[in-house]
Amino acid sequence: WSVPQEHGGFPSTLSSRPISDDWPGYSLDLFTYPQHYYGDLEYVLIPHGIIVDRTERLAKDITQDIGDNDIVVLCVLKGGYKFCADLVEHIKNLSRNSERFISMKVDFVRLKSYHNDKSMEDMQIMGEDDLSDLRGKNVLIVEDIIGTGRTMKALLNNIEKCEPKMIKVASLLVKRTSQPDGFRPDYYGFEIPDIFVVGYALDYNEYFRDLNHICVINDQGKAKYRV
Repeated sequence: WSVPQEHGGFPSTLSSRPISDDWPGYSLDLFTYPQHYYGDLEYVLIPHGIIVDRTERLAKDITQDIGDNDIVVLCVLKGGYKFCADLVEHIKNLSRNSERFISMKVDFVRLKSYHNDKSMEDMQIMGEDDLSDLRGKNVLIVEDIIGTGRTMKALLNNIEKCEPKMIKVASLLVKRTSQPDGFRPDYYGFEIPDIFVVGYALDYNEYFRDLNHICVINDQGKAKYRV
């Protein structure tokens, strides 16, 4: 890995076809999901099986780029934990079956940037006291979703002060927003419309993390779990 001059570039081979704004999704009747969420969801945007397959491909691409470098995987909590766990497991499996062994240490940072379904101007970083340990390290930040990019840029600014050797960003989802901030992760799974999604550890006020599929929450669900 070379030290990037700026964050935002990603190999064209990693770009997946965007999910269009008029994509109707999959009917909930086609899948099983927790009964306590019946009536709270609009449709399934990305089924769990597709997420698993895409994550495995991302792991392969990241492994090819890493080479023999040791890395620190910085998981952004709470929404990123499931994607991070699956991604790290796939990278470990690829490393075990390869001539190149990749040593990984996983660490965590927690960000707070949403109230209900609205993005807040101010972002809180919890666990940033430990970021000094990243000095001179190869860092892979794993996030669940990137919208405007403001949150990730703020986190990157804090990490860069610790002078890591290299930083890469992997996000499961990239959201097309009306106010993009010009940030693109180095790796991403899916580009989605500007809609609020839950499931696969993405939450709405701590609910829906136990949903395997990525779904669109309906107005009833938002009202039911609003704080």
